[in-house]
Amino acid sequence: MRSIWNGAISFGLVSIPIKLVNATESHSISFRQIHVEDGGRIRYRKVCEMEDREVRGDEIGKAYEGADGTMIPITDDDLASLPLPTARTIEIVAFVPGDRIDPLQMDTAYYLSANGVPAAKPYTLLREALKRSKKVAIAKFALRGRERLGMLRVVDDVIAMHGLLWPDEIRATDGVAPDAGVTVRDQELDLADALMATLGEVDLADLHDDYREAVEELIAAKAAGEEAPQAPAPSGGGKVLDLMAALEKSVREAKESRGEAVEEQGEVKPLRGRRTAAASKAAPKADTGKKSTSTAKKAAAKKTTTGNKSTSAAKKTPAKKAAAKKTATRRRSA
Repeated sequence: MRSIWNGAISFGLVSIPIKLVNATESHSISFRQIHVEDGGRIRYRKVCEMEDREVRGDEIGKAYEGADGTMIPITDDDLASLPLPTARTIEIVAFVPGDRIDPLQMDTAYYLSANGVPAAKPYTLLREALKRSKKVAIAKFALRGRERLGMLRVVDDVIAMHGLLWPDEIRATDGVAPDAGVTVRDQELDLADALMATLGEVDLADLHDDYREAVEELIAAKAAGEEAPQAPAPSGGGKVLDLMAALEKSVREAKESRGEAVEEQGEVKPLRGRRTAAASKAAPKADTGKKSTSTAKKAAAKKTTTGNKSTSAAKKTPAKKAAAKKTATRRRSA
């Protein structure tokens, strides 16, 4: 990998010569601007406003524009002579736990490579010290005309450095969150919990850029003179009117995609200990149900009593007939 900066890590009185290389690369597809009528390339030319002519690269310098529009020329020598200890040095200023760094501050990532054989020993020392302490190093360095903040950590057996934004470069969250009056119900939280559990975790190495692949297929089809692939019709779309229904459907679809069994009813029971608003409203109906049950029991008891009387009457009738028959027999014998 080609180095983009050479310097040294300053670790107390220890100096570690290093080379800085990019740790990431972009795979995005770039496009050129063309003239739609004839397909000709559209190019930008650097023109001097005072002379109204195009200038070469070696004729171009840099300047700072003042509030009144005045241009103040600044040369590379001016910047190189600034009294900064970080001009060619990554100066470690502290070691802190990794969770102290807000991910919002994370910027470009670099790998730090030991520059030469003499740098191997101190480089390894710093790497192993970072591993054992389970901390990250906070450093200051200068790159591309400005001083920056950085975080050093160990990736495999390499010291990596993340550029960090300065704290005052992070915007406040004022006015971004929804109004405080918005609330969610326990049933909605239960469904959100169920959806999170169903989606589960993912190995980030399995994720890929679907959009880039689709653009590559489009370019290949156009180059071959074939018909461009068409996007599938959207499955849902539209405005979500019923949050509960959308959550229930999301849970079902997530389970189906994982091959899990899906219940007929897309209802998720509330977690224990939660008393929902719906349950509270249903409480008065429970008394009515008790009254109905009591009435039903009384009716059943009454019916049972009536049935017992009928049974007794049925038992008495054969007894009377038997007594009458016996009396008649005695009279005949007399």
